[in-house]
Amino acid sequence: MIDPAEHFAGQRSMLRHDRASAALGMVVERDEPGEAVVSMRVRDDMTNGFGITHGGMVFALADTAFAMACNDGDEVVVAAGADISFLAATRAGQVLTAHARRRATSGRTGIFDVTVTDERGQVVAEFRGRSLTTRRMPPD
Repeated sequence: MIDPAEHFAGQRSMLRHDRASAALGMVVERDEPGEAVVSMRVRDDMTNGFGITHGGMVFALADTAFAMACNDGDEVVVAAGADISFLAATRAGQVLTAHARRRATSGRTGIFDVTVTDERGQVVAEFRGRSLTTRRMPPD
């Protein structure tokens, strides 16, 4: 099992405690206010019965980039909802990259778009997340 503290060393506390993203082998490529890029190599155990990447794995990657882009302040931001559209299939061995960007915020809510591409830059999914800023402080 991957130790998230080692995998995400130097990252914000949110990711240091994110065992799911670490177990899936996600790598933070960029972490800026309102924007994040996270990549993941698709493993055999991430495919479905048709031999293509399980949609839940693509969603998890997009959701992690979304969470990073949202959580750039002093309060914990959580997902209020999200939708994903799958545009192309991928397979084991491919590297997927999720690029999340803040589109709009108003009060405690926000909208973020995430584009997931393969190693050739082909768009494989589009994700829209809706955020809610809580009144809680992040751990650590």
